[in-house]
Amino acid sequence: MTGFQRLLLLLLLLCLRAPAAPAQLLLDVSRFRNENESVKGGVVEVYVTVSGQQLTYQRRGPKLYQAGAVVTLEAIRPDGAAEYQETITLKPPVLRDTTAAIKNPVSFQKRINLPEGRYTLRARMRDQYRAASTALVEQPLVVEFAGTGPMMSDVVLLAKPASRAAVEANNFIRNGLTLARAPAGLYARGQEKLFFYAELYHVPAGQPLVLRYYLRGPQGTPELISGKAVVQGSEGKPTVLAGELDLSKVPAGNYQLMVEVRNPRNQVIASQTTNVRREPAEYAPAGATISR
Repeated sequence: MTGFQRLLLLLLLLCLRAPAAPAQLLLDVSRFRNENESVKGGVVEVYVTVSGQQLTYQRRGPKLYQAGAVVTLEAIRPDGAAEYQETITLKPPVLRDTTAAIKNPVSFQKRINLPEGRYTLRARMRDQYRAASTALVEQPLVVEFAGTGPMMSDVVLLAKPASRAAVEANNFIRNGLTLARAPAGLYARGQEKLFFYAELYHVPAGQPLVLRYYLRGPQGTPELISGKAVVQGSEGKPTVLAGELDLSKVPAGNYQLMVEVRNPRNQVIASQTTNVRREPAEYAPAGATISR
């Protein structure tokens, strides 16, 4: 083998071993029933996380550098028209040294009302200081809460337990509880517990219900860990479903969190599934903070 061939082999091995670059743009979406039941449609919470690692940092002063990302959110109807559109500029924290190994991501959350129907949710990101650097994420979205039987919202994965809010209402509060999302369902270094929040609709007030939740592999493998709680149907508002699981012994990998509600006859009346990623060696993206 010649020296040139050895060099090519070495470069190939380095590429194979190199970890995948973090996604530039993460999109988390949760659907809830509209609080005003006379309004047909639902409330869609869109949580956007932009990686700080790939952004271009511009000098803003002596030893001060800052990046910027312009994100356009759209909910597109099947006919191609935009039911919702908004452009938001994000600014990560100022850095004194752009060679820092960790450049914090930046996140924001929007709460939008959409009529019932099918949409494509689209997020476009453009580096404010490098126009060629862009990212695009699209995903299908179905908004449907017109039924009268028991139904569940999407499950929101949290970085810490839902807590009673001590501030005025904002996009991070539901049913009086502050929700701190785990972006993209990632539980990383130092995050030994999984927390979740969901809402249950159209159940009789005071009805005893059993909440059961468990983690399993993506291919329908047996349960790894599970939890259970007893809840009662709430009167005049959604029934809150919340719980936690200990991840300390769960190895790195992709999983599914299954959440189900059973009635007194042990029948499943509502259920939802969401994806979980366990990466104990990674740093987790920082959650969005409440604007002041």
